[in-house]
Amino acid sequence: MPRIAGQVDETKTEAILDAALVLFAEKGVSVSMEAIARTAGVSRQTLYNRFPSKLEIGRALATRRSDAISAPLRSGGDPEPVLTAMASALLDKICGDESRTSMRGVALMSPHAPDLAKAIYDAGPAEGLRRLSAWLAEQDAKGLLVIPDPQAAAEMFAGMTLGHGHLRTMLGVPHPPFDREARARETARRFIRAFGPSA
Repeated sequence: MPRIAGQVDETKTEAILDAALVLFAEKGVSVSMEAIARTAGVSRQTLYNRFPSKLEIGRALATRRSDAISAPLRSGGDPEPVLTAMASALLDKICGDESRTSMRGVALMSPHAPDLAKAIYDAGPAEGLRRLSAWLAEQDAKGLLVIPDPQAAAEMFAGMTLGHGHLRTMLGVPHPPFDREARARETARRFIRAFGPSA
């Protein structure tokens, strides 16, 4: 089906982000916009039309990741299945091959491009925490959970879910074998036990 004039081809946007993810991991901030365009199979003009700078690409990558992880919060379900799904998404991201490359890429670039690293953090992990915090505050207002400090509780949930996963991924240390779904269910249950109305 042909595109309408002026309509953005999202497959090209995704190709740019996928290429940038790989190249940032391999070369850090030194990768050129031209290399990203070439790897994505798009023209320089197409790249710059969508992303005027590497900062905008980094922000878009982080937003894409945050959207995927926080998707369960938009489901409108009960707290336990929502938190189980979010824990599962976090574990899948941190243990997946993409995470190994993306997290190392950010670590490589952060000393040389602190503005880019901060933009990635703000659009990704910080935004994910903000969304979880807002969702926890809603559960508190409904009486489904008792959350006196939603921001602190959001960080606790992320920490309970990931454990040392971030460190292993950043350092390239293999993750010990474990059942991700079982870990996600257990994390959600224990979190609800700590913050449930009868806790």
